[in-house]
Amino acid sequence: MSQDLFSEITTLIQQARSNTLKAVNTELINLYWQVGEYISRRIAATSWGEKTVDELAAYLKRYYPELKGFNRRGLYRMKQFYDTYSKSHLAPSSEQTTPTTEDQGSQIVSSPMTQSGLSSLSGSELAKVSWTHHLVLLSRARTEEEREFYLRLCLQEKYSVKQLERQINSGVFERVMLGNQSQPPAIKGLDQDVVNVFKDSYVFEFLNLSEPHSEGALQKALIAQMRSFILELGRDFLFVGEEHRLQVGNSDFYIDLLFYHRGLQCLVAFELKADKFKPEHLGQLNFYLEALDRDVKKTNENPSIGILLCKDKDTEVVEYALSRNLSPALVAEYRTQLPDKELLQQKLHVLFEASQGSSEL
Repeated sequence: MSQDLFSEITTLIQQARSNTLKAVNTELINLYWQVGEYISRRIAATSWGEKTVDELAAYLKRYYPELKGFNRRGLYRMKQFYDTYSKSHLAPSSEQTTPTTEDQGSQIVSSPMTQSGLSSLSGSELAKVSWTHHLVLLSRARTEEEREFYLRLCLQEKYSVKQLERQINSGVFERVMLGNQSQPPAIKGLDQDVVNVFKDSYVFEFLNLSEPHSEGALQKALIAQMRSFILELGRDFLFVGEEHRLQVGNSDFYIDLLFYHRGLQCLVAFELKADKFKPEHLGQLNFYLEALDRDVKKTNENPSIGILLCKDKDTEVVEYALSRNLSPALVAEYRTQLPDKELLQQKLHVLFEASQGSSEL
């Protein structure tokens, strides 16, 4: 009774705490941006050198000992933060700057304490993740495209720092870029929102599965590690159930794993195959999708989507199999170990050079 009675108050408290944390984070990111800008400009004007930065760090330590992160290394990280983003489209625009003096530079976004809400300008995105997230992005991302990819992924999926590092370790950026290039024409013809949600390959290193393993062992392991599984899939996936029963005529059929995707507003059926993709697998999946759409899907929901999750696949075989497939079905492979990130980067580099060469012809 009392819990229901005071629920509105607890909601207000939780919302206020969340808003306070966001405001503090925005102030910190603004501060680090401005300090980085100040140092960058001074060094560019040759009025400062490394010795001056060392002196600044020593001065702050002496007179502001309570400050954390303003040692020499921290100050150069702030400079790197400013230098990295000041030349990108994520930098604050002229509307966001406050140049009252030469050295009072721009802000990522005006403080939430002095405005009604966060700015809709692109620069505000930098203030929506923590400083630790930025340090990971600055040290791990090799290109501007990769850095922005993970930044937007953090905003969309609300990754913790640990989760962000796991995604970088699993080569999500490289896998998505390579997967987009190798998609069969049938997949490219699907709605772009659908294509963007699903990956060409998934990494399940958290399962600790032995090789070889059965489909049943894979299913049990994924269910036992559902939180990590959804992290790999995306937060909009809601788990409906395992071995979901479909009754067609007098027969029962069972979908390995059934999810609902909030963004796409549709059911997503996962069929697990612990061996290489075979064209006949699609027939079974298409049957399940037809049954879902006829008997389970609600009138306000979109057609169901099927995912064949295979241990391995031949891209050409997949292309042939999907070319006349009418149902929204995709074929993805899974790995039980983290991929060789350097190999993924090499493949992406080769693909980029090939695309550059073809565009020049």
